[in-house]
Formats: sequence, structure tokens, C-alpha cells
Amino acid sequence: MAVAKKIVLRFPRRLVDQPIVSRLVKEYNLDFNILKASITPDEEGLMVLELRGEQADYDRGIRYLTKTGLRIQSLSQGVIRNEERCTHCGACVTICPAGAFELDLVTRRVAFDDEKCLVCGICLMACPPRAMELHF
Repeated sequence: MAVAKKIVLRFPRRLVDQPIVSRLVKEYNLDFNILKASITPDEEGLMVLELRGEQADYDRGIRYLTKTGLRIQSLSQGVIRNEERCTHCGACVTICPAGAFELDLVTRRVAFDDEKCLVCGICLMACPPRAMELHF
């Protein structure tokens, strides 16, 4: 059975220069789509990606990542907007790396497209009225 799952990988300093994702392709038959990445040599790294492949290959790939020392977080959680709290101030529009927020220039209201959301959490901290919430 084929699966497609979004995950967050956190790389410790010692692994940022290793070809970890390419091994997922070559040795575990997985396809990937990098949704966001912030990896700096000699520092920790973060990568949000979607992995696709057969369930057995996916499970083997996740075991490999875990044994390698990466911290893995599933993106089964999502970000939602509490419409009652949102003041449409626009603080989220400029800080969202995925472009999940868009300001309507006519109505001055902010639209949130949860399909574009990477669940990075930046908007949760930036929202003055705390209208953005993590949903499990």
C-alpha cells in the first residue's frame, strides 16, 4: 500500500553534512518533496518534507532516520485560525514562509489557506491576538 506523509526532520550539528535524504531514495525506494529547509553547516538543521512510497519502505526509512540520530515529528497536527480571535491585523502575512496567508486589498481581511500551511508554527508566535492555534 502506498503512503504519503509529511514529517519534520531535525538534524543535529554532526549530521547536517550527511547525504541522508538521498539514501532514502536510493536504499528505501522513497520519493520526497522538500517543503521547507533550513540547514546551516556546523549548526542544527530543520527540514519539512513529504515522503512517498510503499508502507514497508516508508517504515524502513523512518527506522533508518531514527537510528541515524535525527529527531522526527509527524505533521499529523495542523494549524487552524480561531475566527473569533482574528483581528485581520496582517502580522501573519509577512512572516509565513509558505505564503498561507493573503491580504485582500479591497476588504483588508486576511485569508488563511491551510493547504499551503507547513505547520512551522511561526504564525502562532507572531499573532498578537493569538488567533492561530495548533490542532492535533
